[in-house]
Amino acid sequence: MDGVLYRDTEPIPGARELLAAFSEEGVPFLLLTNNSALTPGQYARKISAMGITVPEEQILTSALATAAYLDENAEPGSPVYVIGSDGLLQALRRSRVRITEDYREARYVTVGLNRKLTFQHLQDATLAIRRGAQFIGTNPDRTLPTPAGEIPGNGAILAALQAATDVEPLVIGKPQPGIFDWARSQLGLPAQEVACLGDRLETDVLGGHRAGLVTVFVLSGVSTEEDLAGFAPKPDAVFADSFDLLRAWKAR
Repeated sequence: MDGVLYRDTEPIPGARELLAAFSEEGVPFLLLTNNSALTPGQYARKISAMGITVPEEQILTSALATAAYLDENAEPGSPVYVIGSDGLLQALRRSRVRITEDYREARYVTVGLNRKLTFQHLQDATLAIRRGAQFIGTNPDRTLPTPAGEIPGNGAILAALQAATDVEPLVIGKPQPGIFDWARSQLGLPAQEVACLGDRLETDVLGGHRAGLVTVFVLSGVSTEEDLAGFAPKPDAVFADSFDLLRAWKAR
């Protein structure tokens, strides 16, 4: 979503028209974001303000994927110390685990983007991880694209905690293939019939490739043509932005 449909609160040219074309032609699609800050409902309202209408049921986040992972792997009621925003907190409240503010009892430390991050958050998470809590990150994105430029993303928070604990986080979101498999299962389609459209080579293209999907790369977000030149695996198709892709789609 970030870098494909919009930059912060600014829509990217062609995004609305591209999704409308998919809907008109009966092409099933989901919006999958590594950003765990908002709930699907909040994302639906955010893009609606930009003229892009997508039901919240078609919006998947790394927060939902993280909650699904904990539901499958943690014992019910397991205490989890959380650094995150509404999206992650709501997803975990609806899961089988229990959110705790006491780092001493935490069995898991789950970290998502939090724009109100404090030193206390970092301190408590560090102490919990050093006491043996499993360290989980919703996503590894080091930056977020905004109209002003790149700002710190969740990967920057993970890097600080890894430096303080010498523990590498288990990352749930892209580029891990599991989140793509999870999203694809919602579509009910085999991998060879699904394409991943993204703006980040190291998450979208790499993750889509690992999951066996067709990979479509747009230059409207974080990664650049210079990045592409030295990157492997190469995406299956490259476009300037969603509008460029839409023109190709209509001319196919």
